[in-house]
Parts: sequence; structure tokens; C-alpha cells
Amino acid sequence: MERKVVIAGGTGFIGRYFEKRFLEEGYQVHIISRQDKHLSWLDHTGIVDALDGAEMLINLAGKSVNCRYNKRNKEEIMESRIETTQILGNAMYACENAPTLWINSSTATIYRHAKDRPMTESTGEIGTGFSVEVAKAWEQSLFAFNLPRTRQVALRTAIVLGENGGVMTPYLNMVRFGLGGVQGPGDQMFSWIHIEDLYRIVLFLQDQPQLSGVFNCSAPNPVSNRDLMAELRKKIKRPMGVRAPSWMLEMGAVMIRTETELVLKSRWVLPERLQQAGFKFKYETIDEALEQIVH
Repeated sequence: MERKVVIAGGTGFIGRYFEKRFLEEGYQVHIISRQDKHLSWLDHTGIVDALDGAEMLINLAGKSVNCRYNKRNKEEIMESRIETTQILGNAMYACENAPTLWINSSTATIYRHAKDRPMTESTGEIGTGFSVEVAKAWEQSLFAFNLPRTRQVALRTAIVLGENGGVMTPYLNMVRFGLGGVQGPGDQMFSWIHIEDLYRIVLFLQDQPQLSGVFNCSAPNPVSNRDLMAELRKKIKRPMGVRAPSWMLEMGAVMIRTETELVLKSRWVLPERLQQAGFKFKYETIDEALEQIVH
């Protein structure tokens, strides 16, 4: 029988990569999205049919946080995560043969702005503010479902790096146009993960039936913004880069309709639980990750 996986919200940068990799492994991949060619979020029966007999459900759905945090966008960011998780949970209840693993996106932004020490699952301090409230509500909506046959996992994912999209596109463009200097104070930490390692973590969790709960998905070697920008300049041979102080970033963020939190928040996150469980990263350092992406 063909192996089956369901990816909800599978049309973004991570979803497209996951779909490609699962197809290469011989899986039948069902995508739930707002696009006509996929299963609709409104099609409860279709979602139940797709989930029945699937090995796992991976939920990546949610409005992009790369926007201005006005009232309307904030509501959409929150509702798009809670509603989709609830639709999936209710469909899981209706399955005769529900997947044994449900992986839901969360975010490493759940932890506080940290320059003093790294945050792990056991010692991390939950932060404050809108992005943190979204992350907390997202995780609560997942773990509110009591599914006796299904392990529930929330991935507190750091900034995902890969080719063909995601944050690498704007970062590389900035460096190419000579704007690859330090951003803001420069000592804010940048926790990241290569997209292939994120995919490998999903397979690893599938093979470890004793694991559930929250996992930090970040490479074991976070870097400062200063080191990140230097590494990017080195990789694409741009020795100089104009520094962008915080006030300039604030102005630029308004113009391109985003928030400076994406650049200025110090995310210092370590993958303690994954490493304790024996997961080995393919891309442990920013140098290795950028070498693969740029070349």
C-alpha cells in the first residue's frame, strides 16, 4: 500500500520543499490549502478521507508574519493559525484510522528577547507581546485535542534557511546591493535552521514513537547578526556593507510593510530535546548552511 502524508498549508516555502522531498521518498502527498488545485479547508469530508490511513499530518498553515502588525493583520495572523488547527483536530476525531503523528508548526519567537543566555525547552523563558501570544495560542489549540492514537508535536522553529525563497531572498538581495552591514545593534542573536534539517527532524520524530510535546527546531550554533551579515558578505564576495541602525530599519520596515521584530529580536534558541534524543544535524554551522544555499 502506498504511504501517505498530509501537509496542511503546504504552498509556502517550507511546504513546497516538504512536498518535493516526500514525493522523492515515494509518498502520496495530500495538500490542504486555499488554492483551488488542493483540498479546501472547507471540505471536512475530503480532509477526513485524506487523513484516514496517513502516516502523519504536518500543519504549516498560517498567514505570513512578514507584514505590518495592524489590527486587521494581527487578527488574521492569530485566526489563521487557531482556526486551521481546530479544523484539523476535528477531522482527526472523525478518522477511523487517524495518523499516529501530528506535527504542528510553532515558533522559536515564543521565547523572550535573549542576549544573556540561550533558551532551551527546559530552561527557556516565554516572552511577551503579540508574536508570543500567537505562539502560545497556537500551541494550546494543538494540545487541547485529546487524541489517544496520535502523538502531538509542536515545532518551535527558528528562521528557516534554504534556496528558492524564505528569508534568504531578501537577505542576499540586501548584501548584493551593498546593504549587508550590521543591522541594528548587531549583537542580537540569530537562531536558524537549514530547511533540509527541518525535513530530517520530521522523519526523525516519526521514527521515535516515545517523543511528543514541544521541540526547538534550530541549529546548535546560533550566530549574532554581525556574524551572520559577515558570513553572507563573504559567501557572495561583497567585502563592504552599509550598516543599518535601528531607526533606519524602522523607517524601511514601514516602507516595505513589515516589522523590525523579524530582524531586531534576539532569538537565542538551542535544540536541547532533539540533541538529547540523538538527532544529528547535517548543517550545524551557518558557514555550512550558506555554502549549500549560495552555491
